[in-house]
Amino acid sequence: MTRELPTIVHLDADAFFVSVEQALNPSLRGKKVAVGGRERGIISSASYEARACGVYTPMPTARALKVCPDLILVDHSSGRYGEFSRRLFDLCETLTPLVERRSVDEGFLDVGPCGFKTAPEVEAAVRRLQKRIWDELQITISFGLAANKLLSAIASKLNKPRGFTVVQPGAEREFLAPLSIGKLPGIGAKTEESLNARGIRLISDLQGMDETRLKAAFGTGWREVFAMACGRDESVVETEEGEAKSYSQQETFATDIIDFAEIERVAKGMIDELMPKIRADGKRVRTITIKIRYPNFEQMSAGHSIDVASDLETPFYPWVAPLLKKAWTQRRPLRLVSVRFSSVDDQPQQLEMFSGSDEKRKRLANAVDALKAKRGDSAVVRGSQIKR
Repeated sequence: MTRELPTIVHLDADAFFVSVEQALNPSLRGKKVAVGGRERGIISSASYEARACGVYTPMPTARALKVCPDLILVDHSSGRYGEFSRRLFDLCETLTPLVERRSVDEGFLDVGPCGFKTAPEVEAAVRRLQKRIWDELQITISFGLAANKLLSAIASKLNKPRGFTVVQPGAEREFLAPLSIGKLPGIGAKTEESLNARGIRLISDLQGMDETRLKAAFGTGWREVFAMACGRDESVVETEEGEAKSYSQQETFATDIIDFAEIERVAKGMIDELMPKIRADGKRVRTITIKIRYPNFEQMSAGHSIDVASDLETPFYPWVAPLLKKAWTQRRPLRLVSVRFSSVDDQPQQLEMFSGSDEKRKRLANAVDALKAKRGDSAVVRGSQIKR
């Protein structure tokens, strides 16, 4: 899909929960503020002033108060984040009907149908939207404008807060070249570290690699990675009404794999990594969806919703194998598996609402989250990740 104008917009709220709290209480502006629980809590959002002192998410609250003793800690404002999110995207739809709500604080817009003739016209319209959001909601948003979703999402995160970055069509490779490879979707900290050891540090390093080296580094997924490094992305803005928020993770295997037990283990590992984020956001989820992709990029998915929303791993573990079997109808090798949680309950659930075994599991989960945040992911290995 070729575009002559940067008509794809990615918006990313700046420290959304904190920004909402500052809108509700302007005296918090410019201060070291974090949203999170004081007792057995996790920081779910931190102001940029607090981040400068070393506070990040999902840091245990006790540790955050040590690195930043004058941190102002604010409890979650029940229901207000969803309200601000709805108002935010309602304002976006005054510019274009093509709005994709990816989460409470992040989304895409396609302004192609709006009739703009030049890039400056697009930029001026999006800047007016950015100002209107501030004027009406008093929250700050960073924007990225580009010819596709991949580039606009990368651009929006480069100059936060209040960022506004434009990637002109034709300048994709030049824009990406000086950035670290960790800016590309799907390249996490561990993968970036491994690639750095190979001498691959910048996206320009990927752009200059031949097929042999790309295969050695990324296996059968090398074409997908190379396309991203060159700024190519054919995905479109999806306007179908989404959930209040979803959480997802995927893994592209270095070599195509057909071992069911290993794929099940990887999928459960994604649950282990996503649930701490859900707990840190003070959310619960009901629906788990597992997607598989074959080497020819054909993909299938299957999902299931549990009766009561949860932020614990245990209710979802038993559904991994059945959903894999349902989606993986052709027992051919796979190149990718992903896990997505949706049907998000936006109301934070207090510890007191738990009883019996659920309360014990909740306390254990919080303890594990705090330990991993303090000592790293390797501090605790769940049974689902022990290879048999």
